[in-house]
Amino acid sequence: MQKLHLLDATYELFRAFFAMPREQGPDGREVGAIRGLIGTMLALLRQPEVTHIAAATDHVIESFRNNLFSGYKSGAGVAPELLSQFSLAEEALRALGVTVWPMIEFEADDALATGAAHFVDQVEQVVILSPDKDLCQCVRGERVVVHDRRKGTTLDAAAVQAKFGVPPQLIPDLLALVGDAADGIPGIPGWGMKTAATVLRAHGIIEHIPDEATQWNVRVRNAAAPAAALRARRPEALLYKQLATLRTDVPLREELADLEWRGVPRGPYQELCHRLGFQQLAERPTRWAAE
Repeated sequence: MQKLHLLDATYELFRAFFAMPREQGPDGREVGAIRGLIGTMLALLRQPEVTHIAAATDHVIESFRNNLFSGYKSGAGVAPELLSQFSLAEEALRALGVTVWPMIEFEADDALATGAAHFVDQVEQVVILSPDKDLCQCVRGERVVVHDRRKGTTLDAAAVQAKFGVPPQLIPDLLALVGDAADGIPGIPGWGMKTAATVLRAHGIIEHIPDEATQWNVRVRNAAAPAAALRARRPEALLYKQLATLRTDVPLREELADLEWRGVPRGPYQELCHRLGFQQLAERPTRWAAE
């Protein structure tokens, strides 16, 4: 059985934007991040174990979560030079022969979670390529893992437990309590990572945490303050948990066979590279074939 790699392409585009120098294509538009994205994708696709792959993108940054909570992350503050490369990134991925899931109502992470849940029983392992901690909720034993390409680290269920103090299925509860600045989730005052992990291990989910610290099944130092904060803000905590919980019902049409990467990209890829002024990148896959 094969491995399935699911790529957080929005993260890869952001990473390329901040890592690469600015560059204008022949038509004057900014393409530096696209050069970086193509380069890192070529390195990924050359790995022998990458036989089936899909990439999820945030076609727009806003999603249904913005309707639930006004403070949720949005496109505000994102550099126009980066936003202008979103659709071009999707074109580049398709030109490379990679299936793209562009999200509008949902987020890219929802597509990755859906793909992992849908295909886990059809492959040896699903590898989610992203450093985002919210995707750790998708991890299932060693069958679904999260891999950070920049650090070269892989988290299975045991590693998630060791890193965050809770099993993968409690990651949304953890983020609801402690907050997630990257997504605009403020968390509940008084709940640090250690306190949240300790209480969640004892009670399982936010809904099962008693209002009074004296009723907790675990001893926590200065527990009265976080207990009072949760008691006063439980509806907010449950909303934050909803925001942090990835959806697994994104309508994806592809079957596993559709996600097979079929080798050296040719026509559309060559045309894209020449149009953007990436002559060296256009020639790189050709050199693969000659080796």
